[in-house]
Amino acid sequence: MRQKDLEKPENINKASSIYESIRKVPPQTKQDLCNYVKVFLGIDIPSRSVCPDHCSPLDYLWHAYSCDMIGANASNGDAVVWANRGGGKTRIAAVATLLESMFKPGCQTRILGGSLEQSSRMYEYLVQFVYNGFENTLNEPIRRERCNFANGSSVQILPQSSKSIRGQHIQKLRCDEVELFDDEVFTAAKFITKSTDDITAAMEVLSTMHRPYGLMQKLIASAQKNGTPIFKWCIWEVMEKCTDRSCSTCPLDKYCRGKAKQCDGYFKIDDCIAQMRRSSTVAFEAEMLCMRPNLDNAVFPDFDPDIHIKDVGYAELLPLYRAVDFGFVNPFVCLWIQVDEDGCVYVIDEYVRTRATIDIHGQEMLKRTPTAETSVRATFCDPAGAGRNDVTGTSPVKELRSLGVKCRYKKSGILSGIELIRRAIRSGDGKNKLVINPKCTRLIEALRCYHYPENNSADRFSELPDKDGVYDHPIDALRYFFIGLNSSGKVKVIKY
Repeated sequence: MRQKDLEKPENINKASSIYESIRKVPPQTKQDLCNYVKVFLGIDIPSRSVCPDHCSPLDYLWHAYSCDMIGANASNGDAVVWANRGGGKTRIAAVATLLESMFKPGCQTRILGGSLEQSSRMYEYLVQFVYNGFENTLNEPIRRERCNFANGSSVQILPQSSKSIRGQHIQKLRCDEVELFDDEVFTAAKFITKSTDDITAAMEVLSTMHRPYGLMQKLIASAQKNGTPIFKWCIWEVMEKCTDRSCSTCPLDKYCRGKAKQCDGYFKIDDCIAQMRRSSTVAFEAEMLCMRPNLDNAVFPDFDPDIHIKDVGYAELLPLYRAVDFGFVNPFVCLWIQVDEDGCVYVIDEYVRTRATIDIHGQEMLKRTPTAETSVRATFCDPAGAGRNDVTGTSPVKELRSLGVKCRYKKSGILSGIELIRRAIRSGDGKNKLVINPKCTRLIEALRCYHYPENNSADRFSELPDKDGVYDHPIDALRYFFIGLNSSGKVKVIKY
């Protein structure tokens, strides 16, 4: 058709009619979805994963959109999105919200941000998209914190309060920058999604991981355990393709190593270089590369899973020790530890349990010990365990002794024990003398997450780590071992 014919009013109207009819057709494949968003919203969603074990932003958008499709077989649409700063997670979540509202009649979506400003940011993206040719899908003017669609769908911002959340029954909940959430609010939010016959309930959490002990870290660990999909991407999944730069002179080469040649995103390379130069290495690696969270407040920042976690088992020729931290509501912890002639410490097993009596713990300790009880070199414990209970008239140490487990202890300060652990993790000469079996998941998590009080805490000037009731107990058990083993004085043996 000639250009002159294309410009005829009847042909322009026909093309416009076809364009608008296509707008009403729901995408059926991931590529259809990518094309739809590009044509009608002007957004080219990055679709390539560059780093090992990473996803593309399009993978997340397809999951959110397709979990309700016939044949999806999704029991729920939950997802965790871990992405870099400027990685587009808020904007893409807004795209998902628009598509759900248009193509899933009656879908009730709520946006809950780490702050009202964060919630408003996703909602503002949604409003912009609606005004990009989707106005006729609404049944009334857009409100400041809510919009209603003609097909019965609605989107609303929720404030950060458990009171506003309780009583809600909706299908889709998007929690943006969940790292900033109040624990009580997040707990309440877990119970408000509810599926219908046609729409699968979904709770999505989106955030950068700022802290190794924050809510996002716990959600990642929980998702890995429960099989909830995790969509992780970093700057390389959203950066523009590098075509004309010399790797040898590029400031990003330390991290890039050719990755930028594979990129197909939108983030400007020069912007990334500028951000790297104005931030610390730790902050850049955490915020932009999603390598690991910021360790500034961590007690053991030198703990490295790649170095300190290895598949080590019981060695008959090495002495065997145990270390115990007592607890009932808080966890009871027992570690099985061996030491070689060079002083390298091997944690080969752990036992962690709450709300059980000492006799149950003692029987489990004996059962798990891979050698005769007489061959156990020592069981180091919390000195407080020797104290007599006013109600029972006995003590945890005495109860264990009645089962054949002899405990020793040495009174010491918390800081001295922590310093011994640090020295084993990495000494002044750079040597590593702590190895942990990967099945010791609670101890590994504690070594990564044990932290000092936050800046807004009443104990912000304290040199002592935060006693949070979660990470401190495995560390305490390990601390009792090092204190007992390295004590210059005589380790006290409990006798009766």
